[in-house]
Amino acid sequence: MIAINLFLFNVRSMLLFILQGTNRIKEFAQITMIDKILYIVLIISFLFFDVREFKLLVIADLMGKFISMIYAMYCCKDIIFQKINLFYFNIREAVRNINVGIKLMFANIASMLIIGVVRFGIERTWDVATFGKVSLVLSISNLMMIFINAIGIIMFPILRRTDDRKLANIYLTVKDFLMIILLGLLIAYFPLKVVLSAWLPKYAESLVYMAILFPMFVYEGKTVLLINTYLKTLRKEKLMLKINLISLSISILLTFITTMVYRNLDLAILSIVFLLAIRSVIAELYLSKILSISVSKDVILELLITIIFILLGWLVDAWYTVLIYTVMYILYLLLKKKDIAKSINNVRILVKA
Repeated sequence: MIAINLFLFNVRSMLLFILQGTNRIKEFAQITMIDKILYIVLIISFLFFDVREFKLLVIADLMGKFISMIYAMYCCKDIIFQKINLFYFNIREAVRNINVGIKLMFANIASMLIIGVVRFGIERTWDVATFGKVSLVLSISNLMMIFINAIGIIMFPILRRTDDRKLANIYLTVKDFLMIILLGLLIAYFPLKVVLSAWLPKYAESLVYMAILFPMFVYEGKTVLLINTYLKTLRKEKLMLKINLISLSISILLTFITTMVYRNLDLAILSIVFLLAIRSVIAELYLSKILSISVSKDVILELLITIIFILLGWLVDAWYTVLIYTVMYILYLLLKKKDIAKSINNVRILVKA
């Protein structure tokens, strides 16, 4: 099943990347939706008929991928259904593409392992129930990333077509709006915690960790949507790999200390946000040098408001914490007032252009 999945996933991914790179976002979205909708329909059908066989769930996933791959082939039929001419095969271009692709592949693997190593450490040191509770909280935080990734899909082809001289200005504009949204979304933690505690009372204990892990999407969102998109646009795949490998090395070290030496679950979970924040800060500082812009003030402000949020959620269990964080968020907006006004003006200029 893994072998079949690898084939379907990789063939479809190649076609999806072509559609994304050529700005055919409508077809990209349709293919992705066909896969997920078909999978959901099949699972609901199995549940409705009281089928509890896990193998059928795997087959349902493969069916979704297969049907969506066929539709992707139809969307890219002008590329796929044609005679192969070996004379047009360019070895140099193939080697160059593989060279870039390998760097991006290992950068992505290292990126996944930053959190993955900590999860492995938690699973190895504590029982399955503890790991399950932590995974639930991680999944809730990752839900936010679905919407952020969707925006990233659109941004890359747009930036690839943008004049290099405008990239720095666009970065500051997008960053201001993005951080306003992401830091504002942290307010949703307080009502969400109340709802989840009532809905999943057995997991109420683990939801305390949500205060620590919820800001994950702030740094992960900025890195995935903005920083990585810019690094790929500027062809800095090697730098991406370097940053992710540094972060992965720190992750391995912290996981060993928190799970093996001290065996402290709180520190292990806290290290996840710390690692994502460190990676985001390092990457943004590198990128700011390339674009010749200053981001130090913003980095410090974002770190301060994130730390305040974690402390409020972790140490204070009362309804008025939402009011305290909202006041802090308003203060952040006031401090960024000039930058926000400038960003709004930049958007107006871009729209007119």
